[in-house]
Amino acid sequence: MAEAIRMPRMSDTMTEGVIVEWHKKVGDKIKPGDLLADVETDKATMELESYNEGTLLYIGVEKGQSVPVEGIIAIVGKKGEDYKPLLEEEKKKPTPGGNAEVLPKKDANEEKAIAEKQEKQSDNKPADVTQNVELPKGAKVIRMPLMSDTMTEGKIIQWNKKVGDKVKADDSLAEVETDKATMDVVGYEEGTLLYIGVEAGKSAKVNDIIAIVGKEGTDVKAFVEAQKHAPQEQQAEEKSAGPEVKSTAQSSPAPQQNAAVETSSVEGGRIKASPLAKKLAEEKGIDISQIQGSGDGGRIVKRDVDSFVPAAAPKPEAQKPAAAAQPLQPFTQIGQEGYEDIPNTPMRKTIARRLGESKFQAPHFYLTMEINMDNAIASRKSINEISPAKVSFNDLVIKACAMALRQHPAVNGSWRGDFIRRNKHIHIGSAVAVADGLIVPVIRFADQKSLSQIAVEASQLYEKVRNKKIQPEEFSGNTFTVSNLGMMDIDEFTAIINPPDSAILAVGAIKEKVVKKGDGFAVTNVMKVTMSCDHRSIDGAVGAAFLQTVKKYLENPVTMLV
Repeated sequence: MAEAIRMPRMSDTMTEGVIVEWHKKVGDKIKPGDLLADVETDKATMELESYNEGTLLYIGVEKGQSVPVEGIIAIVGKKGEDYKPLLEEEKKKPTPGGNAEVLPKKDANEEKAIAEKQEKQSDNKPADVTQNVELPKGAKVIRMPLMSDTMTEGKIIQWNKKVGDKVKADDSLAEVETDKATMDVVGYEEGTLLYIGVEAGKSAKVNDIIAIVGKEGTDVKAFVEAQKHAPQEQQAEEKSAGPEVKSTAQSSPAPQQNAAVETSSVEGGRIKASPLAKKLAEEKGIDISQIQGSGDGGRIVKRDVDSFVPAAAPKPEAQKPAAAAQPLQPFTQIGQEGYEDIPNTPMRKTIARRLGESKFQAPHFYLTMEINMDNAIASRKSINEISPAKVSFNDLVIKACAMALRQHPAVNGSWRGDFIRRNKHIHIGSAVAVADGLIVPVIRFADQKSLSQIAVEASQLYEKVRNKKIQPEEFSGNTFTVSNLGMMDIDEFTAIINPPDSAILAVGAIKEKVVKKGDGFAVTNVMKVTMSCDHRSIDGAVGAAFLQTVKKYLENPVTMLV
C-alpha cells in the first residue's frame, strides 16, 4: 500500500520547508532511519529521515523548492505500484489554513496495521473503514514536535494540563524529555483539552498524536477509537483469511512457555510476527522466537515485544542423594552470575547513531601537539584579577580556536557531498558531560567576544545543561567543537568529530614536565591537544597550520587581547 511522506513540522514556528538536497532518487529502496533529504526550515537546515519502508515511487518537490508543512513531498510503496490515486485524493482535500478542517495523519498504530497488512500473502482487501474516520471540525491534534535535528522520540515527563482544562496558544501543555534536554511542549492551539494520548512516563515518536484540543464538548471518541482499534480489526481480517493454527502444547516436551511460542507463533518453520515487531525485537536485542504472540493465531505484534520480559534462567534441579560409593564434589559454588539490562535513553540512542555515522562515514586523521602553558597560567591569573567572570583554561582554548579559525577558514567548514560549505561565522561547541551522555552547547560568534564574555556565556550554558533547561538553538549551529577532559586528569585522547563540523579539538590536562634549560634543567607546564580532522574537507597541512596558530595564541595569550 503506497504511503505519502509529508513535510514534518521541524520547529514550533515552521510553516514550510525548502528541499536543500535529496539523498534518494525514484526507484531506490528505503528503510526506516534512512536519510531522505536535507530540509531548510525557518531556524536551521535539518535532516529528514524516513519512517517508511519500500521503494521510493515519487518525488513531488524538486531541490530548491519549498512545500508547506503536511504537504506531500514523496511517496513510498511496493515496486511498480500505482501511486497516482494518492495524488488525486490529495488534490481533493481543502488547502491548509483558514477554517479548513485538519485531517489526521497516520499515527503509530495505523503504521503498525499497514506493516502487518503488507506481511499477508493476499493484500487486495479494502482498508478498514475505521482508518478513514476524520477528526471533528474545529478539533486540532497536537503532535510530538521535533525539538532538535536529531530527535526521533520524546518521553512525557509530566502533563501540565488535564482533560477538560482551558488552554491558550502559548500554554505549556507538558514537559518532554528529548535526546538533548527536558523542554516544554507548547500546543499553539486555543480551546479545551479534549484528549491526552500518551501517559506521563511513556514515549511517543516525532509526529505521533499526543493530545487533541478543540471546542468544549466536541466528541473525539470515534476518532480516538479508530486509532486504537484499527490494528485489532486488521488482525480480525487476517483471522478470517486463513485457517486457525491449533496448539499442540500438550504433546510438546518443551517447557510450557516455549511450547506456547512454538505452537502458536511458528507455522511451517516460520515465525509469525509483524515487520514492526521484528524490527523492535532486533533493536532491543530480543530473540523473537522467545516471545509469545497475542495476535490472531499467535502472531507476534508490537505490544508483545514492548511487554516482553526475558525469563530467568531455570534453576538447576536439586541433586538426588549420591550413592554411597560416589565421591564428594571437589568444590562448592560460591557466587552467582547475573546482569542488568539498562534501557537506552533517547540521548544515548542519538549519541550512538550520530557519532557512529561520523566515525564510519568521515575518514578521520589525527594531529597531536604539545603546548607550553607557562604564560597561559600567568596570564589567566592576571586576567581573573580584573575580569567580572572567572576565566577558565577552557575559555582560553575556545578563544584561541575561534581566532585561529578566522585565519584558517578551511577548517571552519563541513562536507556536504557535492560541495564543501565554508562558514563565514564562527560558532564554537564545547562538549559537556551529563549523566546520560553529553551535550554540546554553542558559543556563537566566539571570535568577536572577549574572554570574560565567553566565560559568562559558557558558564550560563553549562548550568542550563546540568539543569536540563538548554534550548535547541543553544546546542545547534556549531562550526567547530572543543572537548576538554583535562579536568579529569586525562593526558591526551582522540575525539570523534561532532557533525556537521570538519574537526574537533581534544584537550588534555596541564602537566609539569622537566626540560633542559640553559646548562641545567627546569620544570615547565605543558598541555597536549589532538585535533581530529575529516580528510574529505581538511588536508593534513591545513590542519597542522591551524594547530600552530592555536599554539601561538595559547603560548602568548596577550596576542588574543589586541
